[in-house]
Amino acid sequence: MKYNLAIFKGKSFRGSIILARSVDLLLQVCPLGGAAVCGYFESEVKQLGGKMSSLSLLFRGLQISRTVVRSPVIVQSRTKAHKCLWNIELPQIGRGKAFRRIVHFPEEYTIKPLEVTNLAGRDPVTGRVVAKGIGGGIKHKYHWIKWQRDGPTEGPPQVEKVLDVLFDGCRTAKIALVGVGDELKYILATENMKPGDLIKTSRVIPRIPVRANEGDAYPLGALPIHTQVHCVEKFPGEPCHMIHAAGTFGTITRKFDDYVVVQMPSKKEFALREICMATVGRVSNVNHNKEHVGTPQRKRELGYRPRSGLWQRKTGRHGRKIRPLPPLKIIPDAPTPPGPPVMHLTLPSVNLKREKRTRPNGHVKLVEWGS
Repeated sequence: MKYNLAIFKGKSFRGSIILARSVDLLLQVCPLGGAAVCGYFESEVKQLGGKMSSLSLLFRGLQISRTVVRSPVIVQSRTKAHKCLWNIELPQIGRGKAFRRIVHFPEEYTIKPLEVTNLAGRDPVTGRVVAKGIGGGIKHKYHWIKWQRDGPTEGPPQVEKVLDVLFDGCRTAKIALVGVGDELKYILATENMKPGDLIKTSRVIPRIPVRANEGDAYPLGALPIHTQVHCVEKFPGEPCHMIHAAGTFGTITRKFDDYVVVQMPSKKEFALREICMATVGRVSNVNHNKEHVGTPQRKRELGYRPRSGLWQRKTGRHGRKIRPLPPLKIIPDAPTPPGPPVMHLTLPSVNLKREKRTRPNGHVKLVEWGS
């Protein structure tokens, strides 16, 4: 709960009302004296553009030497969020928030199917409908995919065995249960992957490109040109989050310096670092885009809510504009997160002594040294 108004009472400044963000924050800085309060408001004034210098001058002339009173006259305001569509954060493409389901991930990786909470297009906080095309659907449990294919950096590649190929209702592609040593994990299955296959994983970039099989994971620099890949890393060492949909694949077109150019399914080209990992082959369930839905009930089972047929989007029967592809986009290493902000203290130092709160009403008495 926020307090909008707080009353301060001092020696030469009595009964004045100051607008504040939070009375809790002000009551923490007030015992430090008028200079500390002035510094707090100076920082607030700088954020507002420095147009309230009179307030800071007023606090500089203020000497809080007697008492700083926790005033009982505090105006409390209960600000209730107005539930409107423009106050709800709408889903954005590529931001990972689609209002379809919430997956309850545990702390450690597991192959156990995870419980989900279906949102049906509603915001989990307000309960309002945000995405109108989502709703219903068969409840499926979520299989946690291990997106990072990690292998040895030197020596022979790591050999893994495909134990089973499964159907996952939360994604379009099929998944494969893979075992290596005492570890079990899920990966995206390729087009021709079947139980019993042996796949390899390595981070070594040899002088001569390797002849990889379907399902093997190698750095982009270790694969020859015109190789079909999927599950490509955007930044080295991070989880693979490019080319996941059923039946899709990217193509290595050319190489320059320490970059490898990969053509996406949308025909866009990205120049990625040669140490970024990628899985060879095409994603499974190739005929996904050719499946016939058939009935409205089948559409509901897939999790789509019916809509009105009065308005239709452009169908393209009159043709489309032919635009050139966007230019090549070079993706460097991942940006480093910003560090903590640096604070520059410019106020003159004030030596204050704080006495104990012996009064029952919680008053604090501040006395300057030498007074």
